[in-house]
Amino acid sequence: MQAITQTSKPSKQRKMLFQAPDHIRYKHFAAPLSPELRKSYGTRSLPVRSGDTVRVMRGDHKGFEGKVARVDRKKFRIYVEGLTREKVDGSTVFVPIHPSKVMITKLNLDDKWRKKILERRKKAKEAAEKVAEKPSEEVKVVEEKPAEEKPPVVEKLPPKEKKPARRKRAAKKPKKEGEEKAEEKAPEKKRRAGRRRKKAEESELG
Repeated sequence: MQAITQTSKPSKQRKMLFQAPDHIRYKHFAAPLSPELRKSYGTRSLPVRSGDTVRVMRGDHKGFEGKVARVDRKKFRIYVEGLTREKVDGSTVFVPIHPSKVMITKLNLDDKWRKKILERRKKAKEAAEKVAEKPSEEVKVVEEKPAEEKPPVVEKLPPKEKKPARRKRAAKKPKKEGEEKAEEKAPEKKRRAGRRRKKAEESELG
C-alpha cells in the first residue's frame, strides 16, 4: 500500500492527486448525504457510485437531480443521466461534474460490501453516543449528593530538642611588657643552671 505524505508545495500536491492509486482516488469521490439518509444511516458522506441518485448543488446546473450513469476515476468526474449538452456537430455528450458538487439523495445498495460499511458506521456512532451519555449521568449524581467538606487537618510538628548551652571561653588577658620579657629569660636561666651542674660534677670527678 502506498504511503501518503503531507506537503505544502502546490506542485507536489497536484502531482500526488493526479498520480494517486485507485484506492485513494475512491476516497476523493466522497459526496455528502441528504439529511434523510444521514439520519437513517448515521453517516455524513459516502463515495459516489454508478446507480446512486444525486442532486447538483453548485454550478450552472444547480438543482438538477438524476441517476449517476458513469464514474470516471481518471478525470475525477461523474456523469448524470439527462444532464447533457449539444456539440457543434449536433451530437450530445454528458456534462462532467465533480463529485464534491453533488449531494446523494438515494443510495444504490446492490453491493453487499457497501451495506457492511453503512452498518459498521452506524454501530460506531451509536457506541460513541452511549459513551457521551455516561459522563453526563455521573455529573448529575454528583450534583444531587455533594460531598461533605471536611476541615483541613493541621499536622503538629514534634517539639525541637534544645541543644546544651556552650560554655563561654574566658577571654585572654593581654600580658604586660615585664611579664613577656620574664618568660623569654626563663629558658635561658634553665640552660645556665644546667651548665653549672655539669661543670660541678666534672670538677668532683676530676
